[in-house]
Amino acid sequence: MLCKFFPHISKKPLSERVHSRDAFIYLDRVMWSFGWTEPENKRWVLPYNLWFALVNIVMLILLPISMSIEYLHRFKTFSAGEFLSSLEIGVNIYGSSFKCAFTMMGFKKRQEAKVLLDQLDKRCVRDEERSTVHRYVAMGNFFDILYHIFYSSFVVMNFPYFLLQRRHAWRMYFPYIDPEKQFFISSIAECFLMTEVIYMDLCTDVCPLISMLMARCHISLLKQRLRNLRSEPGRTEDEYLEELTECIRDHRLILDYVDALRPVFSGTIFVQFLLIGTVLGLSMINLMFFSTFWTGVATCLFMFDVSMETFPFCYLCNMIIDDCQEMADSLFQSDWTSADRRYKSTLVYFLHNLQQPITLTAGGVFPICMQTNLAMVKLAFSVVTIIKQFNLAERFQ
Repeated sequence: MLCKFFPHISKKPLSERVHSRDAFIYLDRVMWSFGWTEPENKRWVLPYNLWFALVNIVMLILLPISMSIEYLHRFKTFSAGEFLSSLEIGVNIYGSSFKCAFTMMGFKKRQEAKVLLDQLDKRCVRDEERSTVHRYVAMGNFFDILYHIFYSSFVVMNFPYFLLQRRHAWRMYFPYIDPEKQFFISSIAECFLMTEVIYMDLCTDVCPLISMLMARCHISLLKQRLRNLRSEPGRTEDEYLEELTECIRDHRLILDYVDALRPVFSGTIFVQFLLIGTVLGLSMINLMFFSTFWTGVATCLFMFDVSMETFPFCYLCNMIIDDCQEMADSLFQSDWTSADRRYKSTLVYFLHNLQQPITLTAGGVFPICMQTNLAMVKLAFSVVTIIKQFNLAERFQ
């Protein structure tokens, strides 16, 4: 069903030419709408830059300030549940502003990485290799659409319920608009702005995931090439050495690709790690002590979306670390025992490099892996435990 509306989420046949950069088709379209890329026609540079300034000033600067002003102006009108629902969103929006800034600043680096992907694609000449690229490209686009569905569901679950209750879902401050007398206008404005900021946040979450997914695609292809080294009889030693040298070049390109993206994702994931414990802690307190059934469902969906910001990417990074070990094993298990001295000395050098895992760090502090992700999530349970031990929630009920 989804394939009819989003054809790039299905694997293309080998008769069609697909490039690794095609995994970013839907993501690039959303980023383009926010002014985070470049216009194809240079005549539109000025209007596009003006659009970029307008959208990002409103969404990344004025919107967080709007929520803070609402706390100051109408703090006494908040119930405990409304305040926690608004606060968990507000904290996430402030973090999203920093994540979006890091993603925007990394545009040129991401373009450099795509050029490296194009070079890696040139090595994919066999049908099996092209089929693997097609599968990963479809998977990358599918993840983008899947995130759109999950993130949009949060707005869809919240907005109609609060609209029927004649209450504001996220409590934003709009100058010159009375939230009581002009309830529908302010509610629709809230819904529109929340949808836009969620899609911005989505771009910062999906971009690292798809980028490293394509890195894993070419790591998988390299593993297969390493297994096949010296498997074709009748070739000369020089040809076998050239085959090994090409694998070394592939590995170097993969490392350059990851190095180009490393500074882009470091800041983004660092902010996500700082946010996840705090935001999940606030959400769990709201869920356990102050939610109704419907707001509880919406809060659970929000917690799931927050977890999606880090969990898939951290899991993928763990898989890539395992892949690096498997690459070294594949090279060692290849048929090298009968090779000449030049081949063996080159293989030893290459094997040493393969044994160094490809790892990323968040802010140069936290290793990006499942262990770090789980450690940050535990912070949420610590916050809830403190609230329960001191019976703080009962004082606000």
